Amino acid sequence: MTDAYARAGVDINAKNISNRLIGRVASQTYRPEVVSETGFFSGMYELKGYRNPVLVSSTDSVGTKIKLAVALGIYDTVGIDIVNHCINDVFVCGATPIFFLDYIGIGKLIPERTEAIVRGVAKACRDAGIVLIGGETAEMRDIYQGDDFDLAGFIIGVIEKEEIITGKTITAGDAVLGIPSSGLHTNGYTLARKIFGETKEALGKRFPELGGKTIGEVLLEPHRSYYPLLKPALPLIKGMAHITGGGFIDNVPRILPEGLAIRFDSKSWTVPPVFTLIQKLGNVSREEMYHVFNMGIGMVVVTSPENASGLRQKVPEAIVIGEVIRQGRRARIIIE
Repeated sequence: MTDAYARAGVDINAKNISNRLIGRVASQTYRPEVVSETGFFSGMYELKGYRNPVLVSSTDSVGTKIKLAVALGIYDTVGIDIVNHCINDVFVCGATPIFFLDYIGIGKLIPERTEAIVRGVAKACRDAGIVLIGGETAEMRDIYQGDDFDLAGFIIGVIEKEEIITGKTITAGDAVLGIPSSGLHTNGYTLARKIFGETKEALGKRFPELGGKTIGEVLLEPHRSYYPLLKPALPLIKGMAHITGGGFIDNVPRILPEGLAIRFDSKSWTVPPVFTLIQKLGNVSREEMYHVFNMGIGMVVVTSPENASGLRQKVPEAIVIGEVIRQGRRARIIIE
């Protein structure tokens, strides 16, 4: 039988197959709090055990890192990226992430490819103990050409109102610690693609600085989640900044009270070689590098001087990378 809708660009049969595959993957993340069933029009989650709960939400996309996934035919890692990015964004206030939804806009719906994307999403959800409660896949050949697609995520977390961390208690003299990133995470890829290229051949190039890995392998390394690592240390933390788009310059001031700044010692950590390559091959200024990329630090944590050693005991990866200082109208971020 001729299918006019499929000829117009939307294959309902492929979507039904895709939904069945995705449903099996998503259901593996379910917890007793989930009230709805896979395939219902909405996801329902029963909130239990809180006295004065505050819901915390965030949304983001993987950005142009997707272009590299398409070029290399590797789709699960971007699924991990979107979940972990969103987890970190709700966690900076101390919230526990509870459920996640995804959106995939795609040119041609190939069920196995879509399932690979969601398999990565589900893996990251399982690793964090959160539920992949729903999502949407939209086939739009008039919007996305060829193998192009877009991936966005939506997350909900919860925290007791009196436990919210905003940075308002940060004072001059506080210690600033950094937790290493796994690479570029999900930011700066428009510039990275311009420098390294985005074809399979270009991404297969090996640089001595990368320890035998191809540049494609390094650039597709998934975004880290800092939630399981830092959750045990929450009582010691005054503020956290997730270093995403805007780098140190734009993200760290978001947690600083007026009249304060942070002086970073860039020699206190080793900048991963991929950033050095980007700076050298792209002729990018040092200032712009810290304004675009995370430079090897994915999360900045502020604590009191007396709690710094205790935090490092709980989180051995944490490195002291700076201190909070008094600052007037001058720059709030100083990188020495």
